[in-house]
Amino acid sequence: MSLYGNLLNNIILPLGDKIFKLNTLKHLEYFKKVQFFDKEKTLELQNQNLSKVLKYASEKVAFYKNLGIDLSNDPKLDIKKFPILKKPIIKENLEDFLSQPKENLIRSASSGSSGIQGVTYLTKDEISISRSLQILWWSWAGYEFGNPLIQTGITPNRKLLKSLKDLFLKTTYVPAFGLNEQEKLKVLQKARGRNDYHLGGYASSLYIFSQVAKNNGIEDIKLKSAISWGDKMFAHYRTSIEETFHTKVYDTYGCGEMVNIASQCEHGVYHITDPHVYVEIVDSEGNDVADGEMGYVLLTKLDCFAMPLFRYYLGDLAIKSKNYGKCECGRSWSRIEKIIGRDTDLIKTPGGKYLVVHSFTGVFEHVPEIKQFMVVQRNLEGIEIQFIRDKGFDDLNTLNNVKNRIHQLVGEVFPIDFVEVDNIPPTASGKPQIIQSFVKEQIGL
Repeated sequence: MSLYGNLLNNIILPLGDKIFKLNTLKHLEYFKKVQFFDKEKTLELQNQNLSKVLKYASEKVAFYKNLGIDLSNDPKLDIKKFPILKKPIIKENLEDFLSQPKENLIRSASSGSSGIQGVTYLTKDEISISRSLQILWWSWAGYEFGNPLIQTGITPNRKLLKSLKDLFLKTTYVPAFGLNEQEKLKVLQKARGRNDYHLGGYASSLYIFSQVAKNNGIEDIKLKSAISWGDKMFAHYRTSIEETFHTKVYDTYGCGEMVNIASQCEHGVYHITDPHVYVEIVDSEGNDVADGEMGYVLLTKLDCFAMPLFRYYLGDLAIKSKNYGKCECGRSWSRIEKIIGRDTDLIKTPGGKYLVVHSFTGVFEHVPEIKQFMVVQRNLEGIEIQFIRDKGFDDLNTLNNVKNRIHQLVGEVFPIDFVEVDNIPPTASGKPQIIQSFVKEQIGL
């Protein structure tokens, strides 16, 4: 670690924690230690944490206390006794989920990209836990305090704490979406000819920066790493970022309710933060699916007592890995094999097959004549593909090529209607939208 890094680690950041009454560094040291527990010790720690939060909520939180659930000595069985929580239930009963007056807590909200904004309340200590895990994940990508960072995001109003963080941690914070090409080039200029910069932010925004660099012939940016969050890291995003910036992408998976779910380690494995969150993958009836099969993500945060949320329906689809035991990185935390994305990012064909966002991006990355697309499903009879044409578009062949590629991929012929548009709007949070489904097949629906 550099001299400035030591100054940050030993003086500036501890002082900041003290001034703002946070415990980020304390929790960071804890997670640095427990990340290398063996599988048996990790499961024991997770069970202890799950048992503790279930007991606390059943005694102190009105919503759970009113359920009258009898707890046993097996928290993994006990958690199944609790109902699956969706955002409307929480919104309608918000006060009953709090263990203390919300005036004493800090509000956190998700972007609402699933259609309904998720709101939670936390203590400063619980916020410190989330921040410490983010720093831990970044360390897996080689980040150290004091390394210069270009960060993209959607909170340009940084306020005091975040402004100080940016200043002392050498962070250049820029809007993830909305900058014009000249503004992006100005940001990239900071990292040219250097090899000490990291790039972090929304996956799609990192991809856009890589495309700007590529289109302008910029080849002298060699990032230490690229760390992504916020939206899906598609294969063609990763390829472009890694090739253009001569680096490696480390993707992270969390939600706006301050649950740090999983992150890629040095070997590209998505490790679930087992001491912090208990992840269930279930089918549309709420039953567990086998590891290796796709299902809906349910989250139980194990270190949140201000507003405990059990079996929280995130609206995401994922696949848990069949691989167990120690990873090459030395960690034994459980693994996610694949993050699919939102349940609204799922297309069902007339023949009953499922297509995810990756199914379509895998086709369109080989069709440069189409600049942007969005798949819309209004019923189970077929799909509509809205598109913006690009150079080389052939009225006779381009769309037939796309249709044939999709039918070949799926192994099924079904109606595909193409609609040319001038603009495809992003989601409310500014993220690109690739699938818009009006066919709901969620848990309990």
